Amino acid sequence: MIMLSEIFNKQKTQSEKSLEALKKDFTTLRTGKVNTHILDHITVDYYGTQTPLNQVATVLASDASTISITPWEKTLLKTIESAIAAANIGVNPNNDGESVKLFFPPMTREQREENVKQAKAMGEQAKDSIRNIRKDANDAVKKLEKDKAISEDEAKKAYDEVQKLTDTYTTKIDESVKNKESELLKV
Repeated sequence: MIMLSEIFNKQKTQSEKSLEALKKDFTTLRTGKVNTHILDHITVDYYGTQTPLNQVATVLASDASTISITPWEKTLLKTIESAIAAANIGVNPNNDGESVKLFFPPMTREQREENVKQAKAMGEQAKDSIRNIRKDANDAVKKLEKDKAISEDEAKKAYDEVQKLTDTYTTKIDESVKNKESELLKV
């Protein structure tokens, strides 16, 4: 039988995963300095299989505004170039015969504000996830109470603990979004 500590531990673990997923999502947003994670969602056709770009090429940020992609097989240059163009990340790929270079212009105020909106939307998704985790934990407590495994008082304390954990992670998400927002708006 599931006991309360197991419910709380499961809630904490799942909430941590939601927070980590949010931080991973944030890496796809461009800040003032280029980040190779902006290319994480791009895949290329590698012998008939869609393969992540970083598994067929070396991807480096050579300076604050340039990303250099050097394929392990020169035959992939055109494929990589067209995959990046299709991904519509805001820059045109430049193929120099050896590698594909991406030159990112300085971000405009509008681009920064658009990224802030995206970060806030990502934060809301993470909060939805936390609320769903809370619902699952409350349902588990309700089941224990219904099965007479815990008393009404224990159930009330458990609901309070579940809410406390939810509030803690919601606050952490808000802080992460706020930090990302200030990072995005910093020129």
